[in-house]
Amino acid sequence: MKPTRRLTFSPATALGLIALFFALGGSAFAVGEHIQSPSVAQQRCANGAVRGVATVVGDPNKGLANMPDQFTSANALFSRKFNCTGRAVQVRRVDTGVFEVRFVGNSAPSAVVNALGPSVGSAATVAPGTFRVSLYGAGNAGAGDGAFVVAAM
Repeated sequence: MKPTRRLTFSPATALGLIALFFALGGSAFAVGEHIQSPSVAQQRCANGAVRGVATVVGDPNKGLANMPDQFTSANALFSRKFNCTGRAVQVRRVDTGVFEVRFVGNSAPSAVVNALGPSVGSAATVAPGTFRVSLYGAGNAGAGDGAFVVAAM
């Protein structure tokens, strides 16, 4: 039978392990503090940040064609909405396939649109934080109502 060998630490090994523990722990603490500092975190409405997002799907009982022509922030019209200012996100239907989305109090100068479904979309700036979204059917199909996502930057 083999004799069992017992692990023993010399004082130098124990001191080295303790030093390694504090060195790694201190580095992790410093990195964590740096990441959480306001100078590193992206400010909510900073230039280059996504300042607003709206997924417009229309009222499930009425559809997009029955959306009001006045700005509204009714929750039933959105599946998701975000405004970096914490204020309302509003939408209105201007014409067939043409909508305007407004991020109240937001000065975002540009936006991108993605149509949900077999359509394509484009966004034009009406005023800072307000965008006209135009949707067109795939191919040669004309303007048509459909769900879309708009992101303001």
